[in-house]
Amino acid sequence: MPVHPSVPVVDLLVLAGGRGSRLGGRDKGALVVEGRPLLDRVLAAAPGLGGRAVVVGRGTVPDGVLRTLEDPPDGGPVAGIAAGLDALGEEADWVAVVAVDQPGARQALTALHAALGELVDRPGQGAGRDGADGTSPDGVDALAHADATGHLQWLLAIYRRGALAAALAALPRVRDVSVRRLVADLAWHPVGPGAEHVGDVDTWADLADWEGRTGSATMGRHRPELEG
Repeated sequence: MPVHPSVPVVDLLVLAGGRGSRLGGRDKGALVVEGRPLLDRVLAAAPGLGGRAVVVGRGTVPDGVLRTLEDPPDGGPVAGIAAGLDALGEEADWVAVVAVDQPGARQALTALHAALGELVDRPGQGAGRDGADGTSPDGVDALAHADATGHLQWLLAIYRRGALAAALAALPRVRDVSVRRLVADLAWHPVGPGAEHVGDVDTWADLADWEGRTGSATMGRHRPELEG
């Protein structure tokens, strides 16, 4: 699907290295919702975003998708984000960071991408802090939906790459650090449309609940793990 010229290209970084402890150690990316593995469902967002895709995890990935792993492994989501950014390089100014256990990720990211395009098109927003190229709206480091309790979904969000890289560089270490600590000082832009697709799979009950409800999810019923 071609990307409208006014909408910035966004890379996709998928965190697929979780241990799935409440699922008996199962690989979350291989779990199936409505006939499709979760990893496939998340990667389906990549064509619409227009950029490259990287999966941070041990499993196999489709042709054309990068794969990497933090070193040493099992360092948590912040270490995974750092590894994923390194693998992607700096071609795109924006990157979507998504946990693999988000069945509605494609729909949610489509809405976030559209909101980013609206910011770029808004008068006075064209020349951003990263340069007057029309792709970096001033005053926005990241976009995300909030759940029903008002918590922004940090692991289903679009980030300005430079701001995310700077936040990583400011940490004394990236291993075993909470996502909250990484993103606390970023300038967030909450997005309303598409929030009904927010939700993760932490348990077998979550998986059963998602089966058949894609496209008609209830916002905030299963909030992603914000602490990583």
